[in-house]
Amino acid sequence: MKITSIEDLKRIKEEAQKRAFLREGKAEYKVTVHMGTCGIAAGARQVMAAILDEVAKRNLTNVLVTQAGCIGLCDREPIVSVEKGTERVLYGDLTPEKARQIVASHLVNGQIVGEWVVHTER
Repeated sequence: MKITSIEDLKRIKEEAQKRAFLREGKAEYKVTVHMGTCGIAAGARQVMAAILDEVAKRNLTNVLVTQAGCIGLCDREPIVSVEKGTERVLYGDLTPEKARQIVASHLVNGQIVGEWVVHTER
């Protein structure tokens, strides 16, 4: 994108601040994409990109998206944790399409997608 005005620069700054908030801010939901080498090899980067894209498209401001290392369930990668309060849900065997559905169902509507759950903690 070519910057031709101060408005272009302001818009780029606002978009960058939104993306930074998704990774660093405080929010109702915390989504962690497990990005160990096993996760990356299984497609965790694409899952992370899909989650960030879907959260941005839906303009969700109550979601913090972050990454962590291997969680020890390498055969179930890519794995994503969704935390709200003391509840933690681990989803496994994800694809970018499944990750987008988790955003729509779990983060927007509060409905856990049971068929992809690996483990829950309360």
